[in-house]
Amino acid sequence: MKARGIAALAASVTLAAGLSACGSGGGDDSSPKTLTYWASNQGRSIQQDQQVLGPELKKFEAKTGIKVKLEVIGWPDLLNRILAAASSGQGPDVVNVGNTWSASLQATGAFQSFDDATIAKVGGRAKFIPSTLTSTGAPGKPPAFVPLYGLAYGLFYNKRLFADAGLKPPQTWQDLVADARKLTVPAKKQYGVGIEGASYTEGAHFAFMFGAQNGARLFQGGQPGFDSPQMVAGVKQYVNLLAGDKVVNPSDAEVLNDADMLKEFATGKSAMMMIQSYAPTGLKENGMKAGDFGVVPIPTPSPLPPGGRKVSSHVAGINIGMFKNTKNKTGALKLIDFLTSPDEQKILNSVLGDLPVVPQAYDDPRFQTPEIKTFKDILANSAETLPMIPQEAQFETLVGNTVKQLLADAAAGKPVDDQTIQKQLAAANKKMQSGG
Repeated sequence: MKARGIAALAASVTLAAGLSACGSGGGDDSSPKTLTYWASNQGRSIQQDQQVLGPELKKFEAKTGIKVKLEVIGWPDLLNRILAAASSGQGPDVVNVGNTWSASLQATGAFQSFDDATIAKVGGRAKFIPSTLTSTGAPGKPPAFVPLYGLAYGLFYNKRLFADAGLKPPQTWQDLVADARKLTVPAKKQYGVGIEGASYTEGAHFAFMFGAQNGARLFQGGQPGFDSPQMVAGVKQYVNLLAGDKVVNPSDAEVLNDADMLKEFATGKSAMMMIQSYAPTGLKENGMKAGDFGVVPIPTPSPLPPGGRKVSSHVAGINIGMFKNTKNKTGALKLIDFLTSPDEQKILNSVLGDLPVVPQAYDDPRFQTPEIKTFKDILANSAETLPMIPQEAQFETLVGNTVKQLLADAAAGKPVDDQTIQKQLAAANKKMQSGG
């Protein structure tokens, strides 16, 4: 899912687990000519999403005779709204979800499964980029959702700053740190890397990715392993950018949203940033041109530690599904098929800044830029799926807040060594085991 503004409310998910939708459903479900659709906020504002989706839903109505009542919901409210609908049975027909929520929401029993017969009605599994299907529900079960918008992390670098320093884009993590040191000039308030240090979701994502690079497995036999030596090494890899390498502005420990990080990068205050594939739109809004920045995969250590995996992103993005109690299942499937069609994928993703989840959409010239080609390759070949378990949101909250605190401690000048990281991850692990 998009890192910006996501609220992963683990306790709410746990409370809702096992509740099936009941009753008559929401909106005008009783009418086969009307659907209610809750869309996530993908653009720079809810208004932009309405302006983008409105004409496309009119096209769907002209094609099928089905009117779609659209509501775009911001990320801080979306999960709570979905959970309330799951427990009350008074919700929409079709809904977007952050893909890391998929298994948690599947556990509520409120969503229609996409078994072989159902997924065939929206084009079949072969319609989608294979990696995007790995984040649609619990392993071994028919998925509860299908992909809608793709996202992946990449390393953005400022071409001017790199050229002035005689540097090339980093190919290994050691290169990244070395380049960042050369590009850090505190007297100019210029730093090698910019981060969203106060975002617990970013902290959780990087802990997962860098943990994987160091060979970590978050769960073994259902038991959490947040405090393993491999996870300690992965978290240190990220936190050390500020704590030990000192290539991050200490004030970045307080940065909570991507708008500030994008502005820092666009104005040359940071030479690199690790962010998802929607970032070019925000950079251009901050005055950068396409040729001012480049994108490469987030590099891995070389050589990889024992058991380490070449992971440069998690499989990020947005999924779409339908409530089981919809009275217009046929219409809901038609809408999902429409929104995931190659033509609509080209239109929606080109404007909203996401990645198509169907391969056929990439033949459009708008997706032939070097940046998009890089992100497509990352999403298809070097992205790993966050654990598809009902407790995934709880992991994000516990580990993400641990990383956030470690960065705050480092910014305050407190020592953040292996022992400190292990102790705090062990506390998060204990809370996870106790359900807290």
